[in-house]
Amino acid sequence: MITVNAMGDNCPIPVIKTKKAMQALTGPETIEVLVDNEIAVQNVTKMAASSGGQVSSEKLGDAEYKITIQMDGAPAAEDTQEVSCAPDARGNLVVAIASDRMGSGNDELGKVLIKSFIFAVTQLDELPKTMLFYNGGATLTTEGSDSLEDLKSLEALGVEIMTCGTCLDYYGLKEKLAVGSVTNMYSIVETLAGASKIIKP
Repeated sequence: MITVNAMGDNCPIPVIKTKKAMQALTGPETIEVLVDNEIAVQNVTKMAASSGGQVSSEKLGDAEYKITIQMDGAPAAEDTQEVSCAPDARGNLVVAIASDRMGSGNDELGKVLIKSFIFAVTQLDELPKTMLFYNGGATLTTEGSDSLEDLKSLEALGVEIMTCGTCLDYYGLKEKLAVGSVTNMYSIVETLAGASKIIKP
């Protein structure tokens, strides 16, 4: 395990430090990068993914984020992106998830589809500003959910994860929320009303 401490560093320094660590690899290795802002998470994630890394990220606390990159070895020179400081990659897109499955028909298939859907959101060029979870969707942000790693990565990238408090109460999951924050119907309506685009799987 290699740790790159880029706390307090402004772009492009976190990307350059990470790139150097990746280029020094002699075999499979995991690199942990510590940064203090969402833009650094977005920029390091983009560079590492383009260089063949398996990337996940997590918000550890206020102004503290950890990016985990799994590499098979040093990237080929042509795989490494030029270091750039991209602006915040979030538009005013809102994703509203009302169920723990996607579509109707087979429930097991629906659960596989919603997990794939949330992973696909992590790959968008323009990330959503907010993801809303209500009714059965509230179970996806709680302990035991198969989508927690992807949702934590999205949160670290600056996506607001909001789960309906009434729904958590109804399912007895208030104490088991594992990512994001609790919201209410007023905020849900306000968020949907202010969205430039809404995706509802």
